[in-house]
Amino acid sequence: MKLHQSNSAAEIIASNEDLVSEILLLVPAKSLVRFKCVSKGWLSIISGPHFSRRHARLHASSRVSGVFLRRTPSEHQFLPLGADSRSGCPFKCLDFVPDPAGLKILQSCNGLLLCCSFRKIGCQRNYYVFNPTTRQFVMLPHLGGASSCATTVYGVSLALDPSKSSHYDVVCVRSTVESAYFYQIEIYSSRDRDWRLSGSPFVAPFDMVFDNGVFWNGVVHWISPTGASLCFDVKKERFRTMPRLPISENQGSRRFRYFGESRGHMHFFEIYGSRTAQFKIFELEKDYSGWFVKYHVELDSMVSAFPEMVRDYMDPGYMNYYAFVMLHLVREGSNEESSLLVHLPGKILTFNVGDKTFRKLYEIPADQSKGYGSLQYGWLDAYEFIETLAPV
Repeated sequence: MKLHQSNSAAEIIASNEDLVSEILLLVPAKSLVRFKCVSKGWLSIISGPHFSRRHARLHASSRVSGVFLRRTPSEHQFLPLGADSRSGCPFKCLDFVPDPAGLKILQSCNGLLLCCSFRKIGCQRNYYVFNPTTRQFVMLPHLGGASSCATTVYGVSLALDPSKSSHYDVVCVRSTVESAYFYQIEIYSSRDRDWRLSGSPFVAPFDMVFDNGVFWNGVVHWISPTGASLCFDVKKERFRTMPRLPISENQGSRRFRYFGESRGHMHFFEIYGSRTAQFKIFELEKDYSGWFVKYHVELDSMVSAFPEMVRDYMDPGYMNYYAFVMLHLVREGSNEESSLLVHLPGKILTFNVGDKTFRKLYEIPADQSKGYGSLQYGWLDAYEFIETLAPV
């Protein structure tokens, strides 16, 4: 009798699509990909844009799954983080499509990767959006139509907020046919599946770096080596003002700069001097009212624990006397769980910015090392990965 009642209850739940949907919303994205094979009903629920949007909103505070590190232009090392440390590597090589020129990652944005082919004589550069969780990808139509051969692409940025929409945009900054001193925005929308011009040609600081755009708060942000900044509101399709970068004056030569986003927070910091192991991490207010100091970082204990960080065979005044690079700042639900990925010679550590503890995350194999005291990666080689059902 009890077995019959149990089976009846299971059948009632299975036949109630709304109830099944509510249960599946609690399941991680990676598992949901496998659950699509359970039945046509589950496949229909999980593949729906409304479900993926609700799932993204519900799991908005989930932990970052890991970070991809670019070992070679097309090969990557995956570093799993936190609770997902036992999860498998989504990929090692970008082989989801047999592009004859080979592929590289340009940007990661809330679980999707923007990739492009390498420049190759006789081949037009291709751009792809790839979801490592679902293994789905799309090749974007070629830019600019007939005028594309006469213009230069300076940067392409991916803009996705899966908690608000299942659609994404790709923002391209290119030159204009009329003048080399003007730039033009062109936007690809996954809703329309095509490129369109946005606004009129514009001018920008001569040293603006458009190929390292950061999407945050619905806006793509760019900065220059000299401290200039520019940002573009993707939904309103217009430029907006960004507070001046918190650059310190008269601190000597800059050794390192970081500008990036993690889990809805924009960060910026710089490190000056040859023997500096202390610095401040700034965060930008969501209303763009200004930057504020979020963390005070002190790495002196790390320097003591890992003497290989000190290049004592060099002059102490040498810019890179301390051998370390900040790869990425990973934000989690609380300050105590947020951490810096620090690259030392031969290894990568996580440094907890809350309790100031550190642990070894990855030992770089000897056959991948570039020699004693060398560093393989920089902050532009790290790409945050978050599991998502976002369609491409």
